[in-house]
Amino acid sequence: MEEEKVKTADPPEDRPVRVYADGIYDLFHFGHARSLEQAKKLFPNTYLLVGCCNDEITRKYKGKTVMTDQERYESLRHCRWVDEVIPDAPWVLTPEFLDKHQIDYVAHDSLPYADATGAGKDVYEFVKAIGKFKETKRTDGISTSDIIMRIVKDYNEYVMRNLARGYSRKELGVSYVKEKRLRAHMGLKKLHEKVKKQQEKVGEKIQIVAKTATVHRNEWVENADRLVAGFLEMFEERCHKMGTAIRDRIQEHLRKQQLIGYDKDDAKEDDDDDDDYYYYDGETEESEEYSDENK
Repeated sequence: MEEEKVKTADPPEDRPVRVYADGIYDLFHFGHARSLEQAKKLFPNTYLLVGCCNDEITRKYKGKTVMTDQERYESLRHCRWVDEVIPDAPWVLTPEFLDKHQIDYVAHDSLPYADATGAGKDVYEFVKAIGKFKETKRTDGISTSDIIMRIVKDYNEYVMRNLARGYSRKELGVSYVKEKRLRAHMGLKKLHEKVKKQQEKVGEKIQIVAKTATVHRNEWVENADRLVAGFLEMFEERCHKMGTAIRDRIQEHLRKQQLIGYDKDDAKEDDDDDDDYYYYDGETEESEEYSDENK
C-alpha cells in the first residue's frame, strides 16, 4: 500500500508567514543567498528567520569551519533576504523550538541530513511529518567545499600572495624552507614570463623586418626560430642551474643553523616540510574532502 501523502499546513492569513531556514553558512556565498531568496519568496508576505549553528555543535557533527560563528552570524545579518538571525540554532528541530519562534514553515533543500543521534535519520523528519516543510533548490557550481578546494588547489599561489602582502611565514603556517622554495620558484616564474614577452616582441620585429628586407620571408622565420629555440634551451638550462644553486644554499644554511642550534619551532617545521616539492606546477594531491555547506 502506498504511503499516504502528508498534507501541507495552511499558512496564516492575518499576519506575515514566519519561515525558518537553517544551516552553517560558512564562507557565505551567492548559493546561500539564493536559497534564502527562495525561502523569502515562498509567500507574498514572508518574515524570514535564519538559524545558524554555533562553532561547538558544528565541529561536533560536521567539522571545522573557516569562519567563526560570530562571523557567520554577521554575514547573514547583511543578507537582504534575512529578517532575523537566530544564533546557536539547534541541529535537530523540535516542536518546542518551532513554538518558541512561532515558525509556520521550515525551508531547506530536500536532501536528508543525519540527526544528532547518529542513527541516520533526517533532521527535518519531524517537520516533514507535520506538513511544515518547504523545499528550496540548491545552486549548482558553488558551495563552501568548492571554494575551499580552489584554495587548496592553488595553495602555493595564495601563500606567496599573502607573503607579498606582509604576512609572516609563521602566521601562514609555512616553514623556513618552504618559504625560500616558494620565493625561488616565483622568481623563476616571473623571469620566464619576462623572457616570453621579450620573445614575442622580437618575433614581431622580425616579421616587420622580413617584410621590407630583400631576403625571403621564410628564411627570416627559419633563422628566427633557430635563434629562439637556442635561446630558450640556454634559458632553461640556466634556470635549472639557478634553482639547484638556490636549493643547495638553503640546505647549507640549514646545516649551519643546526650546528649552532636555532629555534626549535623552525626545526620542527623544517622536518615536517621534508616532503615538499621544489618546483610547484599548480597541481596538488587530493585533500580530505570538506563537508558541504548546506547544513
